[in-house]
This record gives sequence, C-alpha cells and structure tokens, in this order.
Amino acid sequence: MTFGNVIKYQSLIIKALQETLQMVFFAGIYATLIGLPLGILLYSLGKNGVLENKFIYSIFSKCINVMRSIPFIILISAIPWLIKMIAGSPYGVKGATVSLAIGTFPFMAKQIELALLQVDKGIIEAYESMGFTSLQIIYKVILKEALPYIIQAITLTLISLISFSAVAGSFGGGGLGSFALQYGYNEFKDDIMLVTVLLILAIVFVVQFIGDTLYKYFRKVK
Repeated sequence: MTFGNVIKYQSLIIKALQETLQMVFFAGIYATLIGLPLGILLYSLGKNGVLENKFIYSIFSKCINVMRSIPFIILISAIPWLIKMIAGSPYGVKGATVSLAIGTFPFMAKQIELALLQVDKGIIEAYESMGFTSLQIIYKVILKEALPYIIQAITLTLISLISFSAVAGSFGGGGLGSFALQYGYNEFKDDIMLVTVLLILAIVFVVQFIGDTLYKYFRKVK
C-alpha cells in the first residue's frame, strides 16, 4: 500500500485532526461540568446516600438511564433543532461539540455515581459521627476519597467520546470521521482510511495513558 493520498491530503488530515481534538476537548469539558454534579446528586440520593431519597433518585436515575440508552447516532438525528438552538447550527465543529456533550453527559453521570460508590462506607460513617454535615461529607470526604475512581470514570467517558466524534463527523460535524468518510470510504482510498484509524487510536492511547498515570498517582497519595 502506498501513501500518496495521505501526502496529497496532509493539510486536510491535519485540519481534521485539529477539529477532532477540539470537539473532544470542549465536549469533554461540557460533559464533565454537567455529568459530575449529576453523578454526585445520584450518589447522594441513592441507597445509603447522605441525602437518601428513593423517590427522587428513581426519577433521576431512570431519566439518565433512558438518555444513555439511546444510540448516539439516533440521538443526534433526533435533536438537530436543539443543537441549532444552542450552537447556532447542527453542523460543523460547534454543532458536533454540543451534540457530543449532550450524548455523553448521561454516561458521565452514571460513571461518576459508580466511582463514588467505591468509597468505603466506614469512612463516611466515621465523619458522620464527628458531626460533619452532608455537604461537608460530600465535598471534603467522598470526592477526596473517590478522586482516583473519578479520574477513571472521566477517562472512560473521554474514550467513548472519541468514538462518538467519528460518528458525529458522518453528520457534517467535521473532524477525522468526516474526513475518513468523504476522502477514504467514498473514494475507496485505503491509505486514507488506515491513517485516520491510526490517528484515532493514537488519541485513545494518549487519553488512556494520561488517565492511568493520574489514577496511579492519586491512588498513591490518597
């Protein structure tokens, strides 16, 4: 296999890579800003949580589960009006970033809830006996103890986000997904497809490496 097409379209490949990184970075931030508080809320309202409320938890949990059960490709096909209202257009990098954030934050919230459940109940009970309020326990105890697991949750979500970004590209979102579809798949250029797949795998590897490194570090200092 020759890589003549890769050389020919190298400027477009670089642009597509930049768009993918931009989408993943900003969508990851937005998904975390929404998903992290929701995950904390789910954990706090759940069984044996510091704010336990079975009724409210059931409503929130079911809504999150329904949203994260919808395949991403169907979700972005169903809400172009919402994406347009937020981003100004359902297409392009901005539109894709919004759609990625919407599609990812329910997954993030559930992963954060699972991360917080890793905290030893004995530690929480000890601080409760010392007179700590519910909010103090959440922010000074639970989040601190669960930090390594929260990092794992965010890492897993970002990796899913990278794969979603390729799907968003097929809906006019730009990035490596759009480039691979337009110049690789539609024009039967195998070298283009191979390079875009390798670039996506490289991004996943870097995110996983950073996530694992941070997890190991905070496990040691916890």
